[in-house]
Order: sequence, then C-alpha cells, then structure tokens
Amino acid sequence: MFSFYIARRYLFSKKKYNTINIISIISICGVALATMAMVVTLSVFNGFQDLVAHFFTAFDPQLKLTLVQGTVVAADDSALVVLHNHPAVEVATDVLEDQALIVAENRQWVVNIKGVDATYSEQSRLRDALYGDGDYSLLNATYIDYGIMGIRLASSLGLGTYYEGAIPIWAPRRGEKINMTNPMQNFNHEDLYSPGVVFAVNQIKYDGQYIVTSIGFARRLFDQQGMVSAVELRLREDADVDKVQHELQALLGERFLVQNRYEQQEDTFRIMQVEKFIAYVFLTFILLVASFNIVGGLSMLMIDKREDMLTLRSLGATDRQVSQIFVLEGWLISGFGALIGIVVGLFVCYLQQELGIVKLGETAGAFIVEAYPVSIHIADILLVFLTVLIVGLVAVWLPVKYMTSHSIYKKEDMSVVSTHPL
Repeated sequence: MFSFYIARRYLFSKKKYNTINIISIISICGVALATMAMVVTLSVFNGFQDLVAHFFTAFDPQLKLTLVQGTVVAADDSALVVLHNHPAVEVATDVLEDQALIVAENRQWVVNIKGVDATYSEQSRLRDALYGDGDYSLLNATYIDYGIMGIRLASSLGLGTYYEGAIPIWAPRRGEKINMTNPMQNFNHEDLYSPGVVFAVNQIKYDGQYIVTSIGFARRLFDQQGMVSAVELRLREDADVDKVQHELQALLGERFLVQNRYEQQEDTFRIMQVEKFIAYVFLTFILLVASFNIVGGLSMLMIDKREDMLTLRSLGATDRQVSQIFVLEGWLISGFGALIGIVVGLFVCYLQQELGIVKLGETAGAFIVEAYPVSIHIADILLVFLTVLIVGLVAVWLPVKYMTSHSIYKKEDMSVVSTHPL
C-alpha cells in the first residue's frame, strides 16, 4: 500500500519538468491506441465468425450424431431409439447421405445426396433459405421424388430455380465389380424432379455440392434400406446445448460421435481462430513497443524524484520498495491507457454496428454484408485488459529494477538528501 500510494501521487502530481508530463500523456495515448486496435480487431474477427455461424445454422443442426467407425447404422438401433426419446430432444431427423453422379444438360457432376425424413423441415431452417416460385417439397402425393439443389450447383449444371423433366442420378451398386465393357450396369439409377426452388446458404460447400431429397429416395439409390448415416437433432428451447451434448455422448458411448455446430465445421472455425490468434500476437508486439515509451517517462521521473527517494531510504525504505513505486507508476499508466483504449474501442465498435462506417467494398450487393461485421465478446475485452497490464509490467519491471539498484539511489549518496516533503 505504501508503494502504491506514492506511485499514485506521483502520477497526478505536477513535476519539475513539464516534459515528463508530456511523455506520460504520450505513453498513455500510445497504450490506449494499441488497446483500441486490439478491441476493434478481435471484435471484427468475432463478427465474421458469428456471421459464418449464422449461415451454417440454416443447414447444420444443433447437434449431429454420426458413427465413429463405419458409415451407416440401422435406423431401429437401440441407441437411436433412446436418442429419439430423450426429454431434451424436440425433433430428431434420420439422414442418409452419400455421393452420387448427376447427369443434366450434357454435364456430369459429383454431388452429395442428402436424404432426410419428414421431420427435416421442423428440425432445420432450410425453408428460410429457399429461392424460386415453388415450395419446400421432397415427395408429392403420387410418390414423385423432388430434390432441392444448392443454387451454385443448379447454375453449374445450367439449370434455373425450376427445371423441367427428370434429373438422372447415378450411384455405384455396393459390392459389385465394375464391368469395363458397360460400366453403367453397375450403377443404380433414380430420377429427381424440381419442386421449383433452390436453396442458398452462402456457403459453397453446400450451395455447390448438395441436393436435399427424401430419405426413401436415398435408400433406394444407395441400396441402404432401413439405414441412416446420421441423426440430426433440434433441442427444446430451454435446453442447454453443451449439457445435452455431453449427456448424449455419455449415454451413447464411444460408438457414436455427438457434435455441435462448431464441431461440425471444425476446419472452418479452426482457421478463423488461428487468424484471430495471429492478429492478437502481432497487436501484442505493437503494444509492447508502445509500452516502452513508458520507460522514458519513468526514467525522467526517477531523476526528478531522486531526492525524495533518498529521503525514503533514510527512513528505512528498501530497494524493493523503491522499485515498486516506479513499477506501479508504469502499471498505472498502462491501466489508464487500457481503460481509455477499451472505452474508445467499444465506442468505435458501436458506431460500426449501427452505422456501418467501414465498408467491405464500393459496389452494393457485391458482398453478403456491406460493412465489416463486429461482435463484442466480454472474454476478449478481459483478455485485452489483462494483456495490457501484463505487457506494461514486463516493459517497465526490468529497466526500473536496474535503475533503482544503481548509483542514483545508493545509500552512500545520503549527503545530498533533501528534507523536502514527498
């Protein structure tokens, strides 16, 4: 408390040399600017991550159950029956997904056929991502199978939102060797029709490769009657996703894997986290350079307060206590700079959220969003504040310790001790 009291008084007291005050103000401004940059940059990365997660929610379920080994399991497996009856599960959709070959307009394309049961429209938000004059439908009253394509896939095949006639789908038969003289004999063939809509979730992985259809169609095409490759879950509104995920994983054991939305897109979000971490590291180095400005101000302050320190030494103050005064002085400068930078950074983020000041491009409609998205996470704000304090401590501790343990504050210089008050 003694060292902190002296440090706080020195921070706000008038110095003999006005230059010290100017340097202190510059140091605070430098730390504040670096802190603001960290807050804004991390918030922009959060904004992009939340934006991507929002797009995935139209196609990815809250929780997805898949096999650890193998690709398919019987739909009436005892583990899946327990899953369907779990009190936190509101909708459970059986899914059979595999790759197939589509032939249309003299073009061939390898696609992912995702067969789903009748509960899919309740479990997913795909209806909100449909474009066209038709409606969501996977099977009509006369048992004609419909397939809803991704918008990029339809464009690649030269088809519009509504395409007339049957679209032939081919898939290799299981367990058969290819007949080189007539390879098509080893393929199952089924036809799909358009319900007059396509989907667009703004992710090329889905928009450019997927066709959503009925699970009955997928089972016939892939020779997988009564089988599923995954079960997609929508939980009740009051359910805790993380808690239910761990409960289901413990209930189902090591045979199955239960993934949340972020884990289903692990590669995408891992890349974004790595980019965010690299930006954080670079900004921390910039902050470290800015913090070294504090050392110059402290050096001049130590010269200005030399007589006071000699007085404190004559009263019994130790080298450690004298060092603490100036270390805490530097820490207070870092702390004030951090608080100012965080406040200004949050204000800049607020302006960007409300006004969209910084645009992604000049051409309207060229991007999914017109302005850089920002999302403020409390954990990141705390991380920035702690980083500034730690970097500020590291920047001043060694220089101050060295200066206070050499020459100008040694007890043998007591002959110049002043009796002026602190």
